[in-house]
Amino acid sequence: MNNLIIKRLFILLPILLVVIIWGIDTISETPLILEVPIVTKVDIFETRWLYLCLHIFSFLPVFLLSFDKRVHYYTSWKKLFSAIVLVGIPFILWDMIFTEWKVWGFNRAYHQEFTILGLPIEEILFFITIPFSSIFIYQCLAYYFPRDILKPADKLISLGFGGLLILMGLLYWNKIYTSTTFLLTGGFMVVHYLYFQNTYRTRFYLSYLITWIPFLIVDGILTGGYSQQPVVIYHPEEFLNLRITSVPFEDSIYGLLLLMLNISLYTHFEGENKVRY
Repeated sequence: MNNLIIKRLFILLPILLVVIIWGIDTISETPLILEVPIVTKVDIFETRWLYLCLHIFSFLPVFLLSFDKRVHYYTSWKKLFSAIVLVGIPFILWDMIFTEWKVWGFNRAYHQEFTILGLPIEEILFFITIPFSSIFIYQCLAYYFPRDILKPADKLISLGFGGLLILMGLLYWNKIYTSTTFLLTGGFMVVHYLYFQNTYRTRFYLSYLITWIPFLIVDGILTGGYSQQPVVIYHPEEFLNLRITSVPFEDSIYGLLLLMLNISLYTHFEGENKVRY
């Protein structure tokens, strides 16, 4: 039964995405936004290597720390990368569709010319390096701080915040980035709470809060907080235009879904998912 539910959840994700997209109104021809709030300008960021360098910055330190004898992250790589690939497929599809529809786009001044499915190679790498680095934080937190301090708040976070995201996704149905991200994330949080015991869920929530520090730095660079123009450009009418520095609020929810799916599948491979009976 555990395997059946897991498979259904991951089959449901792309189906839900297609259904939600099908119901969205046609996207207008409004140009993508190049003007965003600036934190500070860093001259060395004005290069086509910027996006690729961000991957190196995110991946290399974690790769080197993976061989720590206490956390021994390297021993999890086989199951970890299996999860990353399986979760990455629907996200790349989502990314490809939204890029084609100009819900967002990529500034050629900051990435290489080589593309796959219309996406810069750096964007494909995003779905590998970011989960790889973020799950390392989760593993370290579980080892060094074994107490699950958010466990009493599981229902409030999963049903409360998840339900709020669903409500906001419905209220902002006409904004495709907002609606798809909020509905999918909120729906997954609620389903996860209803079907699975909390063997790791609130530990993940805490690790996700901690990843906000590097997230705001990396995504802040991608969204133009430290350069002349953003690397990733958004359609002004398809998101709330509520930003944390230069980072759209939707990005944080998109990241929550990406990482929660990765953690869920990874822990499933590790045998930690327990179905509620």
